[in-house]
Amino acid sequence: MSEVHCYIQAVGMVSAAGDSSATALQNACAGKECLTWEDLPGRKGLLPVGRVKGELPCVEAEQAHWHSRNNQLALAALQQMSSQVATAIARFGQTRIGVVIGTSTSGVADNEVALQDWRDDSALPAHFDYRRQELGAPAAFIAQHLQLEGPAYVISTACSSGAKALASARRLLRAGVCDAVIAGGVDSLSQLTIAGFSALESVSEQRCNPFSQRRAGINIGEGAGLFLLSREPARVALLGVGEGSDAHHISAPDPSGAGAERVMRAALADAGLQAAQIGYINLHGTATPLNDSMEAKAVNRVFGAHVPCSSTKPLTGHALGAAGAIEAALCWQLLQQGRAGQTVALPVHLWDGVSDPEMAAIRLVEQGDRGVVDFVLSSSFAFGGNNIALILGRVNEADL
Repeated sequence: MSEVHCYIQAVGMVSAAGDSSATALQNACAGKECLTWEDLPGRKGLLPVGRVKGELPCVEAEQAHWHSRNNQLALAALQQMSSQVATAIARFGQTRIGVVIGTSTSGVADNEVALQDWRDDSALPAHFDYRRQELGAPAAFIAQHLQLEGPAYVISTACSSGAKALASARRLLRAGVCDAVIAGGVDSLSQLTIAGFSALESVSEQRCNPFSQRRAGINIGEGAGLFLLSREPARVALLGVGEGSDAHHISAPDPSGAGAERVMRAALADAGLQAAQIGYINLHGTATPLNDSMEAKAVNRVFGAHVPCSSTKPLTGHALGAAGAIEAALCWQLLQQGRAGQTVALPVHLWDGVSDPEMAAIRLVEQGDRGVVDFVLSSSFAFGGNNIALILGRVNEADL
């Protein structure tokens, strides 16, 4: 294995699948229904979405532009690793800790309400603040909340943003710019994204059905996945990153899967692993006709038809800028189970079981499946062919 310089010290996560990565993994392995059906503006009938349930923490900052559901989701995830973050701040200092966050919506959902008031009353409400929806807001909020003075910025590459943030964090650590980085992704449900993907005819009116012959599109979701990364050894490491762009089309992936294949192979090479060592693949699995077809081709060519795979988007919805981080958090939690060489329960692939005869063969996880999982790959594919694959793996106990 290649020399490791990026270890995962802690993870915080909220999604429709649960209020922590542990709960979400438990629901994923049980194949539990987690989406909600809602009557949304501009839509006829109920639409399934991946909404985070329950009360979110209150943002106590005085400035109005920090008050958004997006920042509440980020804060909910951040609070789950508050003790580890506090330890890192005490050890390294505020100037040596960075913040890198992926998002695509930022706080636009809150300002949508204000703009509706403007439409109805010809005036913006007093609480309106454009800065709430600036893309840089989530990273700036976290840095301000923790009084950090290291690099703080946002990556917005659509559906690969959250995973890209982890890759960027690793670069900051390897370059010696930071001693620890808070990285991940956060996105909140908004009319903008639902209307936008509906216009692309990519939204399903039923629970999404990835890799089925009857797949018909995505379910929009929301959530946050945050990681504390450093060079100090921990039980799980970010071992490999493969990034690239197939530059095929502004919204459609390269149907050959060549771009997806390249990043998977690059991640394996970066980690110093062989394809046979990967015990589980978290698929991007959006349930759109083009994405699933090309992803199956890529997985089949790199890993064959025997590595257990599943898409967890039928549980979480597609959380867009947060998706890659949420799915990496599930993979991290999976690696927390058991010990090296032991079998563990795997996240179930929720679908109708109707195979597409024109799709390349891959092994989709069924209820009750178990496997030895010491290394995990998670892929994210975005608009413009912006692709990334991450490999997480257990660290030998002797190295801790």
